[in-house]
Amino acid sequence: MPAVYEHYLVPVIFRPFAEDLAARASALHPRRILELAAGTGALTSHLLAAAPSAEVTATDLNEAMVTLGSARSPGAVWRQADAQRLPFPDGAFDLVVCQFGVMFFPDRVAAFTEARRVLAPGGRFLFNTWGPLSTHAFGSALQAGLERAFPADPPQFLPTVPHGYADPAVVADDLSSAGFTVEEEQELTLEGRAASAADVATGFLTGTPLRAAVEDRGGGPAVRATVIEELTSRLGPGPVAALMTAYVFRSAAERRDE
Repeated sequence: MPAVYEHYLVPVIFRPFAEDLAARASALHPRRILELAAGTGALTSHLLAAAPSAEVTATDLNEAMVTLGSARSPGAVWRQADAQRLPFPDGAFDLVVCQFGVMFFPDRVAAFTEARRVLAPGGRFLFNTWGPLSTHAFGSALQAGLERAFPADPPQFLPTVPHGYADPAVVADDLSSAGFTVEEEQELTLEGRAASAADVATGFLTGTPLRAAVEDRGGGPAVRATVIEELTSRLGPGPVAALMTAYVFRSAAERRDE
């Protein structure tokens, strides 16, 4: 899955936002950066380029992601780590970043509290999260294809997990509960480009947890064909482009009471 994810999804869906987030990180002039849920290093490589003088530590819960990411972006220090129980001392970093990972944390307030703990005084927490599924043309087309393929029981991974943390007010409340003050919140829409609808379908269906959901429902080549047909009908044949919306948050750690 990590290799498929890296090949089919990272360039199309994650790289545009990684470039944006890395530029925002660089503008803060960090010296010690901790990346959470780094995956295969989509953001990591851009952080290394945008902030060459910073020390970057990249973490992910999934060991296979860490293995691939460390080979892809060896300039960072890679660690397998749970964002809710970080293996770092208090105040070890001046910037914590996370690209499209906070939606996967089982307890977001706990993870945010850990991010605050490892931040030095004046440190920042910078991350993005997807908007509603309807604002992501690739994802909404793919979900429509799944609903055609499984009309009685379509997989709900996309609307409930990647796009299930799409209310900025809820995100801001969670940050406040963890001891952060939101300094900036921005809605950001960027364009993704893929060689074909088939590539997008392959990435989602075999490089994400959708793979298991489809297999559990007995899906096979017919499902992939249906999804590709739906994507093609919505986005067109040949090279495809789509708009994708996310929210970007920058927050400051409030002073800890000693």
